[in-house]
Amino acid sequence: MLHKRLTAFVLGAQIDSVTWASALTRLNAWAGNHESRYVCICNVHSVVTASQDAEFGWVVSAADMATPDGAPVAWMLRRMGHIDQQRINGPDLMWRYCEQAQYRDESIFFYGSTEETLSALKLKLLAAFPSLKIAGSISPPFRALTAEEDASVVDQINASGAGVVWVSLGCPKQELWMAAHRGRINAVMVGVGAAFDYHAGTIKRAPKWMQDSGLEWLHRLLSEPRRLWKRYLVTNTLFIIGAIKQLVRFKLKSTL
Repeated sequence: MLHKRLTAFVLGAQIDSVTWASALTRLNAWAGNHESRYVCICNVHSVVTASQDAEFGWVVSAADMATPDGAPVAWMLRRMGHIDQQRINGPDLMWRYCEQAQYRDESIFFYGSTEETLSALKLKLLAAFPSLKIAGSISPPFRALTAEEDASVVDQINASGAGVVWVSLGCPKQELWMAAHRGRINAVMVGVGAAFDYHAGTIKRAPKWMQDSGLEWLHRLLSEPRRLWKRYLVTNTLFIIGAIKQLVRFKLKSTL
């Protein structure tokens, strides 16, 4: 039985207060029934973008589940009263789900990234989980799809019988894509960003101690400084300012 959904706003994004067990249980239940749903994995960049972009803010808040990826987002949920909230990140959610799915009569699908990354990803997952059923994968072009191409993608995914579609298109493209396909794709769509590259080994993930210390963003910045420095400088600053304002309002409201 699924528990009542508990959420809190972090800046402009409605984020779920979930445990690893409850997040995995929801995905399993939805996948088993082939329900058309989508899940956003929200880090600092996501919640800042949601506070500035009305369309993206709506997409995140309309998600069937939005997990707190990124230590600062989980920390904000704890400050808002969800005291035991952990960080529920995309790469680990995908790995844990595949670990469980190998024992069920359920298949998964991959959408996004390159053919090379997808091939390496499948080999890595099947080496770890030999009984995992991978129904298929699609590496879409970087341009917008035509209506006919998009319809073909939907038909291919639905015909595969997959219960979960793992989506790796990057933020905000993957979230917009999932929202546009809810009601068309008969599966749970989960946007996991760089998880395909991490598990395939094409991008090196931060050491465990950095993940646990909330420093995974720093590892990514040091790995790709030219591409990411502006994003982290701007979004981290905006997040800190927005978080302070929100916590002050929350404290004032709680004392009235």
